[in-house]
Amino acid sequence: MKRGNEAAIDQAEWDRVKTRLKQEFGDSAFKSWMSPIVATALRDGEVELSVPTRFMRDWITTHYAERIRALWNGENPVVRKITLKVDAGKLDASKAEASRTEASRAESSRPTAAFGAATGPASAAVTSTRSQGNFARAAARPQADAGAQPLGPDLSAPLDARYSFDNFVVGKPNEFAYAAAKRVAESDQVSFNPLFLYGGVGLGKTHLMHAIAWEIRQRTPHRRVIYLSAEKFMYSFVRALRNQDTVSFKEQFRSVDVLMIDDVQFIAGKDATQEEFFHTFNALVDQGRQIVLSADKSPSSLEEIGDRLRSRLASGLVADLHPTTFELRLGILDAKAEQLGVVVPQKVKEFLAHKITSNVRELEGALTRLVAHAQLVGGSLSLETTQELLQDLLRAHDRRLTMEEIQKRVAEHFKIRVSDMSSARRSRAVARPRQVAMYLSKQLTSRSLPEIGRAFGGRDHTTVIHAVRKIEELVKADTAFAEDVELLTRMLES
Repeated sequence: MKRGNEAAIDQAEWDRVKTRLKQEFGDSAFKSWMSPIVATALRDGEVELSVPTRFMRDWITTHYAERIRALWNGENPVVRKITLKVDAGKLDASKAEASRTEASRAESSRPTAAFGAATGPASAAVTSTRSQGNFARAAARPQADAGAQPLGPDLSAPLDARYSFDNFVVGKPNEFAYAAAKRVAESDQVSFNPLFLYGGVGLGKTHLMHAIAWEIRQRTPHRRVIYLSAEKFMYSFVRALRNQDTVSFKEQFRSVDVLMIDDVQFIAGKDATQEEFFHTFNALVDQGRQIVLSADKSPSSLEEIGDRLRSRLASGLVADLHPTTFELRLGILDAKAEQLGVVVPQKVKEFLAHKITSNVRELEGALTRLVAHAQLVGGSLSLETTQELLQDLLRAHDRRLTMEEIQKRVAEHFKIRVSDMSSARRSRAVARPRQVAMYLSKQLTSRSLPEIGRAFGGRDHTTVIHAVRKIEELVKADTAFAEDVELLTRMLES
């Protein structure tokens, strides 16, 4: 029985509105945001629409509701207002079927060793471990005819005790991500949801993820924290589908207090996993539970991730970890040397910090190798032994040396601006480093004297000759200066 001026929804009108929405916003946006909408009532010129989650309601209200109202008003002038309500029972059953189809394809293409044979905290579907910060994934073959098995009480991967806030070296490239991680770990309330950490390989994402988990478990042991890789999330989901036990899967992941998923980029292109993750995400956010994610790219740059999931990933706080600076790399080496309990010559640390710039794990690994060699074989830690022992690693970082690179490194070493290399300034603080750069350009490149002069502000070749001779004299007369030049030479040529 209808109430007041309530009228039945004219399905033909709604279908025409949806057709226009699809034409205007495209198939992807329509599928993500508008196809789940159900028109439920028309009352006093107000159309009531229902959607599955609060997030969808808020997003549609902000981005599409006014356009829906205008289009419907064009079809029926009686319609003056659109309201949206949340009704989780309106989820499209066809999506669940599509998820099962996708999961079947994923299962048929996965490696046999993807699933674990046992359950429980120590051996869930996939065990993820870290060795020097690198994932080492190991798993046993599934038991034959095991039948449907529970997923286990705890899917969380082991945490590395080395990865805490106390031993995370903070610098400008990572201070924002560090501060955000600390806030999430120390707050009993949800601060940012989700916290999305991203950056290149070896910049500290996993360190911060483990640190957050450790801090929460120590501060509030009663809170249930699950930390795992996106790969493990997918395999657990596929396993639940295979065993027809999706209810247990949903209960496990949607009842946690903090869900932390590493390497979210792994689910790119895996539609069924994205669908399940999207609904898990929404369920946790609706309950006020904390979500922390990491990836190698920002949400907007993740390819083959659905629009609605991508927008969900970006809806909280996105914090990036930038490539390290020379000073931060030195700090990391200092911390590593202290951890190893050894004294490393400053020249060696500076050499490593200059040469290995893209990956903190490689930087720490290089120092570990040097220390291990000195302890096991004997010998001192010097620039010579460093260059000899790390030939393979240094060769991987090799590139064709240019005068621009020489100018940059020398300017950085002597703490002047690169532009001073070409300026007319003649103060000793600038002129001496400029002469060193000219000397190294002559020694380490095949450029002619006139070419070198032109690269340094259009100077004459006789100026270059004078610079080379002056540096040669100083190297013979001043031991400390000679060491500086040697260090620069090794960093540039090795």
